[in-house]
Amino acid sequence: MAASSGSIALAEKLQGLNGLFAVHKKKGPTSADVLNLLKTKLLKEAGIKQNRMKRKKQVLKMGHGGTLDSAASGVLVVGIGKGTKMLSGMLSGSKKYTTVGELGKATDTFDAIGMVTEEQSYDHITKEDLESTLKKFTGSIMQTPPLYSALKQNGQRLSCLVKKGEAVEAKPARPVIVYGLSVQDYNPPLFTLDVECGGGFYVRSLVNDLGKELSSCAHVKELIRTKQGPFTLDEHALREEKWTIDEIVKAIETCTQLVPSEAGCKKLKTNTLENSEQEKEAD
Repeated sequence: MAASSGSIALAEKLQGLNGLFAVHKKKGPTSADVLNLLKTKLLKEAGIKQNRMKRKKQVLKMGHGGTLDSAASGVLVVGIGKGTKMLSGMLSGSKKYTTVGELGKATDTFDAIGMVTEEQSYDHITKEDLESTLKKFTGSIMQTPPLYSALKQNGQRLSCLVKKGEAVEAKPARPVIVYGLSVQDYNPPLFTLDVECGGGFYVRSLVNDLGKELSSCAHVKELIRTKQGPFTLDEHALREEKWTIDEIVKAIETCTQLVPSEAGCKKLKTNTLENSEQEKEAD
């Protein structure tokens, strides 16, 4: 049976999209899972079938601009078509997070999904102690990435190697930048921080290091990315019920004002697509 004119038009609209937009990643799935679900929904709406075994012949090029941990939620910037070439700017740009940390317990993953590796008293820690200690982690600092991360060793993610029980070398401390840190709430053992940082920064490492600096230990209980580059959670991140072709067209049009670029958002549609998929490294 021949395809209807409506389905053909949708397929052409989808395959002609180029630019950046943001989606809301829920807690649970990985960033790659979110991208795969988004792609599946869009292809289904357009009536396009895709052979998953032939990656080099992908009919929809899509990538994301910075991994969010599976236990985290919030803004995930997505590039579609030629917009994938703009994702490197999202990796290095400014990001904002709200995180809830828990004092007194450390885990192997530095967050709540890991195994508890240490327990210590936290009764001696005051809000003033926490606020004072944050100053040591503001500005240009050196930070050691967690073992459970998307960073790679011999081409494989450290987190995957650790889960397999293979020997993993800790990555050396590297320079990162923290633009702002503030305490929003302190109700021991829980504390809530607002964080603004540059690329390559791990909030999990920050909370783990804070616990040590306070003569105790700590891990991330909850993590939400509230802003990435110009994209904010409340204003720009599409929730799953809005993962439709028309909603994404609108979102990319908004990108014209958010991320002006000759090769990106201003040219929203084209008949030429590169049939490959791009995945960006985590931060």
